[in-house]
Amino acid sequence: MSLVNYLKSKDFFIQILIALSIVGVLGFLFMHWLTYITDHGQEITVPNLSKLSEQQVEEKLNDLNLEYVLLDSVDFKKEYPKHSVVDQDPIAGAKVKEGRKIYIKINSSGFSMVRIPDLIEKTYRQAVPTLKSLGLEEGSITYKPYLGKDMVLEMRLNGKKLNPGDKVFKSSKIDLVLGDGNVGFEETQTDSISALEQTPETPVNEQ
Repeated sequence: MSLVNYLKSKDFFIQILIALSIVGVLGFLFMHWLTYITDHGQEITVPNLSKLSEQQVEEKLNDLNLEYVLLDSVDFKKEYPKHSVVDQDPIAGAKVKEGRKIYIKINSSGFSMVRIPDLIEKTYRQAVPTLKSLGLEEGSITYKPYLGKDMVLEMRLNGKKLNPGDKVFKSSKIDLVLGDGNVGFEETQTDSISALEQTPETPVNEQ
């Protein structure tokens, strides 16, 4: 039988089907073996560790055969208890394998201190982003007569005047005193002239 006739024969197609069946069975067995050795499908759901103490984290993860690594502490956040978990990686709800390490960050014990920047004669639009970049918050806004509108004239905390370089706690609310822009050259000049007119003349002593 020639090669061409063999390739067209029924025996050749039977051999092809047998070979494909063997390859399919071997592939199926290999995938099941691979699934078994990698524990595929036996994943653990990462719990929510937010606001838990380090001891509570250890107990909770031990029950799930997971481990944790403390990265560092973050600046104090008042919405979290002291020394409680603020951030975790992987996040809660993620699927991980047994023995996976969960990285956590802990809330510090109190507010850190920052220095008040020099905002005097800066505009309001410049001042607010500067405060926020340092972890400070914008407090109340008051105005007083000054030529420059919305220029920072004073910084205050709880009614106390602050000077550039003073230390305050992060998350403090800094009150700003701004210029109202209502005092102009003409008004000040008029006030000066009026004051001169109201000043009595000093008599000259005659000799």
